[in-house]
Amino acid sequence: MRRIDVTAHPRSRFPVPVSDGYSVYSALLGVLEDVDAEVSAHVHDSPLGSLHNSGLQGVFADSDRDFHKTLLPDEEYQLTLGIVDPADSEIFQTLVNALVLQGDTIELSHGSLQVDSFESSNTTHEELVAAAGEYEDPTIELCFQTPTCIELAGDVTTMFPSRWAVFNSLLGKWNRSCPEELQLDVEKSAVESQAIEKPDPEQQDGYCFDTHSLLVNRVENDDGKTRNLFSQGFTGTCAYEFKNADESLRNALVAVALFGEYSGVGSSVARGCGNVEVTVTNGG
Repeated sequence: MRRIDVTAHPRSRFPVPVSDGYSVYSALLGVLEDVDAEVSAHVHDSPLGSLHNSGLQGVFADSDRDFHKTLLPDEEYQLTLGIVDPADSEIFQTLVNALVLQGDTIELSHGSLQVDSFESSNTTHEELVAAAGEYEDPTIELCFQTPTCIELAGDVTTMFPSRWAVFNSLLGKWNRSCPEELQLDVEKSAVESQAIEKPDPEQQDGYCFDTHSLLVNRVENDDGKTRNLFSQGFTGTCAYEFKNADESLRNALVAVALFGEYSGVGSSVARGCGNVEVTVTNGG
């Protein structure tokens, strides 16, 4: 598993959609295809969701275009990518070739981003399990930085980071990507009875969750017309503590929380949803 942190700047002032993750995802597929079409196709078609994409993070100006914001040439923008697919080495190397060795840019619809820095870190499922075991009385704090869309039933998504919704999403991603011997079997009843949500742990903003509706895909109808698909989600910060929890449950939830920085949380993570920053501390 790899996490890539990219810093880039626009060459000129230009608009991007408010939901820019979809545009960035399309641009990244283009970058990959220019270097290796097979890798690009693999990322696009993978059921694992090979690539987690945070979308652009930074300072934006308003735009005259509806549902758009403006990138500023005197600002830098951060983009975080996570790769959890077993074929991650090929995906990572292709991105390195495109964005570093060839000095490529990220081409968006109305302008381009020049890559200034490209830093990566890597880990394994085994290492995350070992790290989780170092906490005796953990508190897990998740900062949901981009709209997090967790489906509860069908197309219905939750607008609150309830403990089972969040950790069930992470457990599913973990079990689909990890070696068989590291798969985790966690019961819903155990999470609901032994974990506790604490929204806005530092009480900075009162009730701190914002809700969003964002573009995640475009599809062609039977009549040949293009239709936008939107998904609903939340942003904000929530801490999770434990009450009379056994060690195996604590370790499992800490491990998958740390994994979330690589995988993202919920659906449409390749298109800018579910980017999360994770902090784990001891002592409740």
